[in-house]
Amino acid sequence: MRALLAAAVLFAAAPAFAQAPVTSATLADAASAPSGRVIVDGATWRCEGDACTATGGSSQPATRACRRVVAKLGPVTSFTYKGQSLNEEEIAACNAA
Repeated sequence: MRALLAAAVLFAAAPAFAQAPVTSATLADAASAPSGRVIVDGATWRCEGDACTATGGSSQPATRACRRVVAKLGPVTSFTYKGQSLNEEEIAACNAA
């Protein structure tokens, strides 16, 4: 009976796990993408071509997270941190910093 109850609890929690905030970046130059994982402020970034995604990460504004990622991975053309997407002006400022 406990196993059935535990399974029901996990099944009910599954949508919460599936809807975790998105963290992603598109690099301006795919050649600058790392071949393995890169950790920036606790977020583990993995890239395939110019598309990079991350899991984890510290609580901080998306603009700061973008500057930290650009410092490690290079300029970006799009950036979303924990569900907050940066607009064109914010991305330009991020790349310039």
